[in-house]
Amino acid sequence: QVQLMESGGGLVQAGESLRLSCAAPGSIFDIAVMGWYRQAPGKQRELVADIHSSGITNYADSVKGRFTISRDNAKKTMYLQMNSLKPEDTAVYYCNARRLIGGNYAWGQGTQVTVFS
Repeated sequence: QVQLMESGGGLVQAGESLRLSCAAPGSIFDIAVMGWYRQAPGKQRELVADIHSSGITNYADSVKGRFTISRDNAKKTMYLQMNSLKPEDTAVYYCNARRLIGGNYAWGQGTQVTVFS
């Protein structure tokens, strides 16, 4: 079973920054579209950003200009740099690895991000 290891969540004040990390097995990381999703209480899980093995990125409109997704292919690790955090960014953030076509390889266990004003 594929395991994704997340880290980096926490409690911050609005306007501050956090960086999330997600490590994946090399056999998956090299070929997967890696992404971050989030789920706030009472809401559906939503895509925050994803990054292809080629480096192509995609962002939700709500985080464009504030969040940056990146991947270190040597370390088999994906990052989400979150700047100018807002209370509405509060959620559990999940790392995801998926096929380009045809479904997921794995989900991470989730890491809590809480932003207070």
